[in-house]
Amino acid sequence: MSVTAIQNKLKIIDQSKAFQGFVIFVIVVSALSIGAHTYHLPPWLEKSLLVLDIGITVFFLFELIIRYLASDGPKSFFSKGWNIFDTVIVIGSLIPLGGSTVLLARLLRIFRVLRLVSMVPELRMLINALFKAIPRMGYIVLLMFVIFYIYGAVGSMLFGHINAFLWGDVSIAMLTLFRISTFESWTSIMYETMAVYPLSWMFYLSFIFLTTFTFLNMMVGTVLDVMSEESRLMSEAKLQLAIEQQGILTTENVGSITAPNGLEQTSERVADNENRPATAAEIKQLHAKIDQLTALLLQQQNTQRQP
Repeated sequence: MSVTAIQNKLKIIDQSKAFQGFVIFVIVVSALSIGAHTYHLPPWLEKSLLVLDIGITVFFLFELIIRYLASDGPKSFFSKGWNIFDTVIVIGSLIPLGGSTVLLARLLRIFRVLRLVSMVPELRMLINALFKAIPRMGYIVLLMFVIFYIYGAVGSMLFGHINAFLWGDVSIAMLTLFRISTFESWTSIMYETMAVYPLSWMFYLSFIFLTTFTFLNMMVGTVLDVMSEESRLMSEAKLQLAIEQQGILTTENVGSITAPNGLEQTSERVADNENRPATAAEIKQLHAKIDQLTALLLQQQNTQRQP
C-alpha cells in the first residue's frame, strides 16, 4: 500500500464522525476524572483513576499522531492554530503525576477539557469569532474608557466630599462607575448623592444610558457581525469537506464518462481562440458545461455505490 493510500485512509479516520465522537467522549471522561481528584477517594479508586489517566493520555497522543500523519506535512499541520493548541495540551499531559510535579501535572491536565473546543466545529466558530471581534471591540473599549474617565473625574469633583470611599479620586470613582454599570446597588449610591444634589440622578442615568445600553449593544452588534461571517466560512468548509469525503474518482471512471454535448465544442472554441480574450458569454457557457459534467460525475459515483 502506497504512502498516499495510507494517508487517505488516515484522513477518512480523522474526519469520520464516529472517531470524532469518540474523541469528544474521551475528553468528557477526562474532565470527569479530573473533577473526581478533588474529592477524598479510597485508595483503590485513586489507583483506578491513575490508570485511566494514563490511558487517556496515550489515546490523545495516538489521536494527535493520526491527525499529523493525515495532514500534508508539518507545515500544513502546524499552520492551523488549533493543531498547535492540541499539541501543547497533549505534550503537557505527558508530565507524570508522581513526584514533585504532581501539582503541575494535574493543573496541565485540567486544560485538556479545552480540547472540547477544538473538536466541536461550532465551539471553534465561536472562539474564532471572539478573537476576530477583539480588534473591533478594542476601539469600543477605548471609547468606553474615555467616557468612564470623564464621568469619574466629574463624579470625584462633585461627590468626593459626600463619600470619599466611593468618589475620593478618579481611579476610585471609575471603579464605582463600573459597579454602577453592572447595576450593583447603584440606586443606593444615587440616593446618597441626591440627598445633597437632587438633580444628580441625571449624572447616573446619562452614564447608564451611554455605557450599558449604547456601548453594550455596539459590542453585541460587533460580535454578531463577526459570527455571521464565521458561520458562512464554516458552512463553506463543511461543503468542501463533504465534497472531499465523496472520494477521489479514478482515471478509469472519469474516462468512461461521455462529456456533455457541446462541452467539446466549447473547449475547442476556447483553444482555437487561445490568443483572444474570452467574452463573458463564453466564460458563462463554459462554467455551465463544467457544472453539468460535475453533476454527471457525482451521479455515476452514487450509482456505483448502490448495491
